[in-house]
Amino acid sequence: MLEKDHPDISLKTQADLLGISYSSLFYEPVPPSACELAIKRRIDEIYTASPFYGSRKIAFLLRPEFGVSRPTVQADMREMGISAIVPGPNTSKSAPQHPIYPYLLRNVTAQRPNHIWGIDITYIRLAQGWLYLTAVLDWYSRYVLSWALSQTLEMDFVLTAVDSALFQAKPEIWNSDQGSHFTSPQYLERLLAAHVQISMDGRGRARARDNIFTERLWRTVKYEEVYLHEYQNPKEAYRALAHYFEFYNYLRPHQALDYQTPAQLYDANRLVQPAGRQAERAVLLPVVNSTLTNQITLN
Repeated sequence: MLEKDHPDISLKTQADLLGISYSSLFYEPVPPSACELAIKRRIDEIYTASPFYGSRKIAFLLRPEFGVSRPTVQADMREMGISAIVPGPNTSKSAPQHPIYPYLLRNVTAQRPNHIWGIDITYIRLAQGWLYLTAVLDWYSRYVLSWALSQTLEMDFVLTAVDSALFQAKPEIWNSDQGSHFTSPQYLERLLAAHVQISMDGRGRARARDNIFTERLWRTVKYEEVYLHEYQNPKEAYRALAHYFEFYNYLRPHQALDYQTPAQLYDANRLVQPAGRQAERAVLLPVVNSTLTNQITLN
């Protein structure tokens, strides 16, 4: 929105009009160091393989290679948006302003498409940085209904994925962890408006069971796609992941599904939709994908 060469309005005046700091216009972000990137890559790899490892064990494993301290690992894990699925101090304490919903899926198995959906966020590495990936997964078919990428952990990309998924169908139960994204008013309002039953993972060891389908999805995505490539920038990561999710949904046979693809099981068993619904899906999703690509470019 700034015009650096505007003939009549100085940059200082433009900054005042936009309500931003004038000095911030000259800030040049410092890219992460090669050491920081290497440490975060190893944290991501260790956590993906063993999500029950906390900062203490991860720091122990990294110390011979990087000489890293536990506080450094803790800070990196917070920035990466990950935490161990084991009990820790004050893990049951939640922000009083954020509503927490009970876990509805204990001893419940997904019986049909759109019975249970889950959403989560994971860390995606780049050659010179990182992104965050969120996805909405149908637990019965393992079909990925929507996904979105972001360079930050702000809410927009989560809401984009939620809106795209709800355009296609509505689940009976929607499950998530108790993170700030999934207890935010913007997120909860969308689910309540869709008359969805909201379920949230338990704390500590229970979370390993509660979130198993999404954890499996993240391992599959990383081992079969992310770790095999060196994404140079967000656009490259977006294109590669778009191709992979198309492959995952429509071409990759899934052993747990008797070697059907997620799309085969999701489409073959889903409830009858009003006429034209499939056509709406086919039109909307490329538009959403194009929008996300533009957002990545601007960011």
